[in-house]
Amino acid sequence: MRGWLRPPLAPEPDLTAHLRGTVWGPAEFVGWPPRWLVGEGVLAGVLGAGSIVGVGVVGDRTGVPVLASGEAGLVCAGALVLHLVRVRAGRALVGIVAVLGVCLALQAPQAAAGLVRADGERVAPMVVTSVEGGGRTGAGSTRYLCSVVARDGVPIKVRIRQGCGRTTRPGDVLAVVYDPEGRVPPRALAAGPAATVPLCDLAALAAALLAGCVLAVVRSHRLTHAATA
Repeated sequence: MRGWLRPPLAPEPDLTAHLRGTVWGPAEFVGWPPRWLVGEGVLAGVLGAGSIVGVGVVGDRTGVPVLASGEAGLVCAGALVLHLVRVRAGRALVGIVAVLGVCLALQAPQAAAGLVRADGERVAPMVVTSVEGGGRTGAGSTRYLCSVVARDGVPIKVRIRQGCGRTTRPGDVLAVVYDPEGRVPPRALAAGPAATVPLCDLAALAAALLAGCVLAVVRSHRLTHAATA
């Protein structure tokens, strides 16, 4: 009777280990993790962070809205998260990588706007002082011209057409691309408020994302799966 009334104690350690493995990953290895496993995590992190930052830089260079807005970077971050889910990484680590990936995707285009371009062009935030236009061009589109004032002392005497739109208002800040030698006319990357993100912050996010990927992949290792494979 006493044995029948005694609660089962054996399954509790198994349940705790299962929950720990589900949340943080099983990490079924002895001592230091295998080098190939660390390399797999580094590769996933480098490809993930590199693609997220890469599409942001390409969007800044080309002006493609889906790239410059960070949407393509979010897709890359989603692909990285799906890879970690596929290898059955710990849910907590997958969530951390997802948050870091979203932050990196949203800030990469803004950080790219502060880079000095290889062709000599520079990017600087400038304040819109007035917006003129609204008339139709020969192609049937509406043309707007924005007068801007540099915030860092850079003189801009030409009114901005590209990037100046119907929703632009005086006081808005535009990320304006200009050539100090005047070889090409200045243009705005996007209509509306813009801000640059320090490159050190972007590098810190990328490093954190890389570390999270390595930790998630390493802790996802299962001896049972390796043995059956």
